[in-house]
This record gives sequence, C-alpha cells and structure tokens, in this order.
Amino acid sequence: MAIRALAHVNIRAPEDLIEQVRRFYVDVVGLEEGPRPPFRSRGHWLYAGSLDVMHLTIDASMTGEAPVRTGWLDHYAFAATDLEETLARLTAAGVRFHVDQVPSTDQAQVFFTDPAGIAVELNFEG
Repeated sequence: MAIRALAHVNIRAPEDLIEQVRRFYVDVVGLEEGPRPPFRSRGHWLYAGSLDVMHLTIDASMTGEAPVRTGWLDHYAFAATDLEETLARLTAAGVRFHVDQVPSTDQAQVFFTDPAGIAVELNFEG
C-alpha cells in the first residue's frame, strides 16, 4: 500500500454549527459545495476544483457544548492561490489570522481558526 494524497477532512458537529462551517468555507475560504452521495447521514461535501476536500456531517446526537477530541491533531493545511484576495476575504469577514514566511522559500502560510474551533493553514507559493 502507498498513500498518494490526503483525500479529505471530515467535520462532524450539530446542524447549526455545520451550517456556520459550510458558509465559512464557501463564502470566506472559497471552497465550492458539490455533489454528495446519498448517505443515511446528512451533510455537505465541499470541493477544491474537482476534489471533495472537506466533508461536513450533521450529527443530531451532538449538543454542541463540547467538541469531540481527536487526539493530537493540531491543524490541517490546504495549498492555495491568490494570497492578497484571501487576506482581503478573511479581513472582510472579521477573521483573525497571521501570516508567516517559510524560511529559505517563497512560500507564505496563513493561519486562522474556523467556526468549529479548528486550526487551518493555507499555503501560498510565490
């Protein structure tokens, strides 16, 4: 077996939080909502181009009072384009972020937290 790539990230939460997360990733981050197979569960699949990179699952049994812990996972990252537009969208949405430069490269990293409290990194070449 050989791993080729990360297939997707899944967020499982109560319906109201999933809707906030969906709007955030579509309206602010720039993912697009697309087709989702007819699972018994409800939710959304968000796409970067033709790839379903984020799955949002509605879990009615969750109260939203405390998130489920997933071990030591710190954050996930997306490769992205158009740094200036991204910074403008984050700023317009009132999202706090910080930008780092990767030493000895031309790569910029933008870090922020989504509405579910998950740390996200966007990587920009050039």
